[in-house]
Amino acid sequence: MTPPSVNLAIALLHYPVYNKHGETVTTALTNLDLHDIARASKTFGLDRFYIVTPSADQRTLAQRIAGHWQEGWGADYNKDRKAALDIVRICDKLKTAVAEFQSGFSAPVRTIITGATQRSGSIGFDQLRQMLQTDLGQPYLLLLGTGWGLTEECFASADHILAPIAGAGTYNHLSVRSAAAIMLDRLRGTR
Repeated sequence: MTPPSVNLAIALLHYPVYNKHGETVTTALTNLDLHDIARASKTFGLDRFYIVTPSADQRTLAQRIAGHWQEGWGADYNKDRKAALDIVRICDKLKTAVAEFQSGFSAPVRTIITGATQRSGSIGFDQLRQMLQTDLGQPYLLLLGTGWGLTEECFASADHILAPIAGAGTYNHLSVRSAAAIMLDRLRGTR
């Protein structure tokens, strides 16, 4: 396996996340999240997108979905989809994703977490973009949550908190795939 060469990667965590009742749960993988975040990640030059779930069944499903487009008929039918899904890595826990991403860098991986709520000490997109461009040898793993967001323990253990995407009003409940695309454009898009 080729080590990563781009200093930004995304990890989509399905645990530990909240459900709408504030309980910590494991959420289900969605085909749309896997495809769309992989495609956005590839579009913006990333070479790693991690699907993280403790569920063996969900990891098997993720591998089956990605594998359909990485090998055989699917790979021949749609080369662009193959290229996007080739960057997908499926892990049982965040620690595994961090270790795999670390393989391409000597500096320790720094985690960046975000959610829909503004938190004190957050860094903005411009600041993170500058950090990514200034030190190409420093790997950053952007943690995205499913369900109703990542748990407080995740926020407490992250190295940085990224400010949320702000819309035009008070409603702020983007799909994770939409949020990922917006973030990648702000962090790696050409202006």
